[in-house]
Amino acid sequence: MSAGPSAVPREPSLAAIVSRTLGAGAPESLVELLPVLTSDLGEIDQRIQKVLQSNYPRLTEAAGYAVSAGGKRVRPLLMAATARALGLPSTGRIGALAAAFQLIHTATLVHDDVIDHAELRRGRPSVPRAFGLPSAIVTGDYLFVRAFELAAEYPRSIILRCGESCADLVEGEVLQDAGRFDLTSGRDHYFRVIERKTAAIVAAALASVAEIVEAPAASVAACEEYGRSLGIAFQIRDDLLDVYGDPDLLGKPRYTDLREGNPTLLSLEAHARLGGTEREEFERLFGLRRKQPSDLFRLRALTDTTDAATAVAEAAEGWAERAVRALEPLPDGPYRTLLEWLARGAAARRF
Repeated sequence: MSAGPSAVPREPSLAAIVSRTLGAGAPESLVELLPVLTSDLGEIDQRIQKVLQSNYPRLTEAAGYAVSAGGKRVRPLLMAATARALGLPSTGRIGALAAAFQLIHTATLVHDDVIDHAELRRGRPSVPRAFGLPSAIVTGDYLFVRAFELAAEYPRSIILRCGESCADLVEGEVLQDAGRFDLTSGRDHYFRVIERKTAAIVAAALASVAEIVEAPAASVAACEEYGRSLGIAFQIRDDLLDVYGDPDLLGKPRYTDLREGNPTLLSLEAHARLGGTEREEFERLFGLRRKQPSDLFRLRALTDTTDAATAVAEAAEGWAERAVRALEPLPDGPYRTLLEWLARGAAARRF
């Protein structure tokens, strides 16, 4: 493996990560859950760290670097909150699975950075940049393998659901690549992509938690629908932030989707709202395989002349409310309220 950083960067404490994920405006009833949630994530992190150890120190270092990127731990947090909302007194029974899904997510980010030639991930050099392209590929593979070692503790149905969500990820990547630079691919194609690339794994994770807890079938279906709808809301907002977000908060440059020719809901809505020569110009610039900064700025300026951003923000909010409605079969309580808060937060986040 090529030379990487001499040490894994220090990341925020788990308490800080949970607090940041909840957001500054979280009601006191949810802030009071912070110690429990921090403890849950700590147990999940211990499982992750244990399986990252390799016989080859450089692989251990690269895997640790990928995992310690300072993310919000949204997936394990959602899984812990779901387990507690369904009455599980601790997250011990779902800890290994939460660690597995977090490793799968991290592996996909590593491979995404390989595909996208990304220089940064969450404000620091991406794994390909820090360790080299070949090492990044095998590090992603290693994380997938370790994830399925963790998942092997569970019944066959859980392992199959986990595997199917990984297949969805791959299919989503293929679908996205097939539609690159093509604004005629349309909204249906866009939603097929994000349902597979982002939403499917969240849906699988939360449905698996409900199954492990032995929740009623209606609750399993509710958790799956909640996860799918939240994942879609999250990705729609993410695509909006790619153009309108703050790069310092996001930890990555803007305009990645425009540069790579990925039709997002924002670019599709802007294109649909433009007319005449402006629409032709948008199509021409979007279709360029190599874009200059001026091309990206012009695509942004054309988008600004429409109300596409407002429509996309409303779409994200709509999916978040759909996620909230899906939770109706779950018992009332602070953890269901937390899940509702996290869904609405996914559609309004700034980072």
